[in-house]
Amino acid sequence: MTYLELVNDVLVRLRESTVSTVGETTYSSLIGKFVNDAKRQIEDSYSWNVLSQTITVTTTSGTSSYALTGAGQKFRINDAINTTSVITLDNTTVADMNRKLNFGTPSQSIPSEFCFSGVDGSGDTKVDLFPVPDGVYTLKFDLTIPQANLSADGTSVKVLDYLVTQSAYARALIERGEDGGTSSSEAYALFRGMLSDAIALESTRYPEDNFVAV
Repeated sequence: MTYLELVNDVLVRLRESTVSTVGETTYSSLIGKFVNDAKRQIEDSYSWNVLSQTITVTTTSGTSSYALTGAGQKFRINDAINTTSVITLDNTTVADMNRKLNFGTPSQSIPSEFCFSGVDGSGDTKVDLFPVPDGVYTLKFDLTIPQANLSADGTSVKVLDYLVTQSAYARALIERGEDGGTSSSEAYALFRGMLSDAIALESTRYPEDNFVAV
């Protein structure tokens, strides 16, 4: 569903008039905020496959720091490999990496370790590598990256739309107060049950993704 369709779905559940654009009324704009809040909560609850992206880093000789372009700062790492050398990259601590890169002259060889180290000017997370690359290597980082906030009417949500609708509806009920229909607590309990079911279903396909936070 698109951003506008999600907002209108919530408005219908609230027995309100639908709109032709999310920003048409103050109330539809508020529902748009709830939709994005709901989307973010659902994205944070599990490593959804639909949010998986592979960020490729190509090294240069003598350079230890690289940006994960497009990753931003809010992501989960699922795997990291050096495809040139056919090895796994180990995620080491910042303290360990600092010592390896700064105590004496760091060795240059096939990079086999990494740690996250700040962000670049675009807000993308950077990684430090060790050993410092002695040539060109292709590194692939498999990440779960949340979708940017929905802003355009026609943008489609990536995570399950019915979960977004249910969570946004519960949030709208909390804001508006009880009106004789479904209570906010009932709506939110229904959302939690639906979210748990969706996670349980997806986890059967990806046994390595066993993190659940509902």
